[in-house]
Amino acid sequence: MENRNSARTENTVPDRLYAAYIFDLDGTIYLGDELLPGVIRLITTLRALGKHIRFLSNNPTRNPSQYAEKITRMGLPTPVEAITNTLVSTTQWLLTHYPDAVVFPIGEQPLISALQEAGIRLSQKPDEIDIVIASYDRGFTYEKLQIAFDAIWFYKRAFLIATNPDRYCPMPGGRGEPDAASIIAAIEACTHTKCRVILGKPDPLMLHAALAGLEIAPADCIMVGDRLSTDIRMALDAQMAAALVLTGETSRDTLTRIAPEDAPHFVLDRIDQLLPANLFPVSE
Repeated sequence: MENRNSARTENTVPDRLYAAYIFDLDGTIYLGDELLPGVIRLITTLRALGKHIRFLSNNPTRNPSQYAEKITRMGLPTPVEAITNTLVSTTQWLLTHYPDAVVFPIGEQPLISALQEAGIRLSQKPDEIDIVIASYDRGFTYEKLQIAFDAIWFYKRAFLIATNPDRYCPMPGGRGEPDAASIIAAIEACTHTKCRVILGKPDPLMLHAALAGLEIAPADCIMVGDRLSTDIRMALDAQMAAALVLTGETSRDTLTRIAPEDAPHFVLDRIDQLLPANLFPVSE
C-alpha cells in the first residue's frame, strides 16, 4: 500500500490483485436500476480468478435476498451470501455478544423480521428491555421514543445501539429522508446517554461481518465505494486498501478539500480500473 503525502485528486489505480473485494452498492455498483459502466467486466473477471466478492449496504430497509434479486435482475447474478447489510451485522453482533438480550427495535419491518428469524427476543415493555436499537424508521412515533426513554432512563437497564449512522437517505430528484442519525439523536437527547455501538459503515465491525469465515488479512482486501465518510473511512480504520470510485457521491473537487489522512489509496473514474492495466488491458 503506497504512502500518501497529500490528498489524492488524480487517478491512481491498483497495480495488483487482492484476495477479497468488498463493494458498496448504490453509487458504486449501480445507480437506480442500472449497473454502472465496467461492473460486469470487473465482477466477471474477479469471479473467474476465484476472488472473494462481498457487497455492503447501510440500508436496513431491505434484506440481503432483496439486494441479491435486484443485482441479479440488472444482469449480474449474485448469491445472497455475498450481501452484507446492517440487518446482517446487527443480528450477528447481538448473537455474538448478547444472545440472551431482550431488544426493542425502532426500525422498519425488515429489521424486525431479521431479529425474529435470528431468534432474538423482542419486547415493547420498558422494564424488560436490555437493548434499544435505533434505525431508519419512517414510522417513528413519540410512543416509541417513550418506550426507549423508559427502558434507558427510568428503569436504567437498557443501552442504545444503532444499525447505521447516516444522517439522511438520498432520494431521487435530490430529495432526502431523515435516516437513523435522527433517531439516535432523539434518544440521546432525552436519556443523557450515548449510543454504545453503530453496526454499519464506517465502523469496521461491518467489514468483519462481511468477511466472517474467510480468514483473509486486511492487507489482502480492498474496499471500494463512492463515499469518503463511510466507505473510505471504514477501510482506512480497518487498515485496508481503499478505492474511491467517482460514480456516486464524491466528486474530484471534493478530494481537494480533505486532509491527507482521509484520502483513499486509489481514485478511479470507473470501477473496472481496479483490474491492473498491465494484466487486463481495456480493448478499444
